[in-house]
Amino acid sequence: MKRSIYIMALGAFGIITTEFGVIGILPAIAREFNISIDTAGWLLSGFALTIALTGPFTTLLTAKINRKLIMCLVLAIFVLSNVLSAFSTSFAMLMIARILPAFLHPVFWAVATVAASKQVDPKDAPKAVSVVLGGLSIATVLGVPITTYVADLFNWQASFFLAGIINLVAFAALVFLVPSMPVTEKTSVKNQLVILRKGQLWVNLVATLIMIAGMFATYGYLAEYLGKISHMSGGQISLMLLLFGGTGIVGNWLTGIALSKNVLLTTRLFLLSLILIHFAAYTFGGLFVPMAIIISIWGFIHTGGFLIGQTRSTSVAPEAPELAASLMVSFGNAGVTLGTLLGGFIITAFGVQEVIWVSSLLLLITFGLTFVVVGKKKAAAEEAQEEVTATNTATIDIEEAEQVAVG
Repeated sequence: MKRSIYIMALGAFGIITTEFGVIGILPAIAREFNISIDTAGWLLSGFALTIALTGPFTTLLTAKINRKLIMCLVLAIFVLSNVLSAFSTSFAMLMIARILPAFLHPVFWAVATVAASKQVDPKDAPKAVSVVLGGLSIATVLGVPITTYVADLFNWQASFFLAGIINLVAFAALVFLVPSMPVTEKTSVKNQLVILRKGQLWVNLVATLIMIAGMFATYGYLAEYLGKISHMSGGQISLMLLLFGGTGIVGNWLTGIALSKNVLLTTRLFLLSLILIHFAAYTFGGLFVPMAIIISIWGFIHTGGFLIGQTRSTSVAPEAPELAASLMVSFGNAGVTLGTLLGGFIITAFGVQEVIWVSSLLLLITFGLTFVVVGKKKAAAEEAQEEVTATNTATIDIEEAEQVAVG
């Protein structure tokens, strides 16, 4: 793998630490501003909703800007956002500071994943993308638990300062270690929008939305779940999040290999495995040792979901991969929003343990959508028609040649 791929993975680590780092400190923020846990959850869902609504537009608007320059701009804004978040004196101010970088978040994600896939052979594209997405896994290994630990050790503001430093390091690495990436393709906006006619793309995007909603309905409140159901302390929760992310790195890597071999089978096995691990968490969540084992397996499975959504979305739209990737990011973050909202509602109404059932139902729906195929018959008919046309053309050519020979 080229060095640039790993640098972009570092950038992904920075932005994901900012986006998901609040998961472990939601209870502390709720106490600080005297709000409910589901209201605090808007720090995650509001960020994700902004991405969902603006992602494709910002990606199209920045399509002709040097790829390195735009990624550097994104990370600079993330640094500013974290500094403003740390100095927030009200929940409203914190929300505004959080939403600030969300507008350009999908731009970095789309550019980085597509740039990585273009630096290797097509068959190795899922592996290259998995390296960039490995930044996500490492963010859950180090970013989320460390920000949680720092908040527990000092205060919640310190966690935002830490996230800002991580983004600053990623920014510096991009500036000094990654070569210029000018846009050479002459693809117009109109040509890119053609992919919106593809029915299978929309099926895959909706499936991604529901799948990630299922993942985050519970994961978005994992710190709360471990505190209330597993009766873990702040330090123990940080350790569990570290374990979750640690196994996630391995799981993400293996998912990339599996997707290179069979996308659909990998997707179905992922969904079934995640449903089973949610049931296990519901059954044994009150026991420390079994829950620690469950967390390790959960993390191993969970992280592959982002790579699956990315691969399934871009594979059906090779003519506009960045737009397809940004659509995946938008639908994925809409899934984060939906999942955290549903999770917060269930927690408020029925208790945190019951959130498991929402996740399981959404993942089961996604599994059913993997059997939905749109346009396959049409594509087969068009291919058959092309073969018939080619055969007829060849027959006409032979007949004309015979007539010339006879003449």
